[in-house]
Amino acid sequence: MLHSALLNVMIKAARKAARSLKRDFGEIENLQVSLKGPGNFVSAADRRAEEILREELLRARPGYGFIGEESGRHEGADKTHTWIVDPLDGTSNFLHGIPHFAISIGLERESAIVAGVVYNPITDELFIAERGKGCFLNDRRLRVAARVRLADAIVACGLPHHGRGDLEQFRKEIATVQAQVAGLRRFGAAALDLGFIAAGRFDIYWERNLLPWDMAAGLLLVREAGGFVTDLDGGDAMFTKGHIAAGNETLHRDLLRVLKDAAKSS
Repeated sequence: MLHSALLNVMIKAARKAARSLKRDFGEIENLQVSLKGPGNFVSAADRRAEEILREELLRARPGYGFIGEESGRHEGADKTHTWIVDPLDGTSNFLHGIPHFAISIGLERESAIVAGVVYNPITDELFIAERGKGCFLNDRRLRVAARVRLADAIVACGLPHHGRGDLEQFRKEIATVQAQVAGLRRFGAAALDLGFIAAGRFDIYWERNLLPWDMAAGLLLVREAGGFVTDLDGGDAMFTKGHIAAGNETLHRDLLRVLKDAAKSS
């Protein structure tokens, strides 16, 4: 399949950074049994991957801005374009030797995400999308699932953890959702959750306490696969509010309703 010059740049950068992450991931099993543990090693792996991505992307588009999870924001001469990058989405999975993590690259043009790449180096699954051109997984066109009943839906979510997030709020939400759906999943990598929505593997997804690099590429995947992505209030302020809901039109609407019902419960 022929890709645009822009996607070729993004795919090349992702694959180059992936080689570094795969080598580092191979060391995790040994580090798990050490007293020191793999924490410092993973932080270094994260930084190395981001350095590779930044170098590759800015070599191809030197004027673009860059926002990375590790290095923060860097302004470019071209104020209309910004790369939004997570070099290792699913760090906790990586840390524990779980092969479910991804490199995520989104391109923002004048406040809209226009291209996205999400790549799992271990499974070699490459999700790509450009605005108006569709979403693909390893060159196969994707569409969101067609299921329309909550009772048939597999739902992905995030879980607040120690020191982050409102546990009581989530308990209400998960209890309300769980009573109405076919199953719940928590895989620990937001970019891949959104890719799985685009591929029809999950039917709907919601999560709080996210940052732009967690969502930028993935939200375009879903939209280009025919799905709906909003914040949990039904608007388009995912980056500023830090929460997201995704799915096909019917189930996305139903999910927002269920979450509102949860908020009303005592």
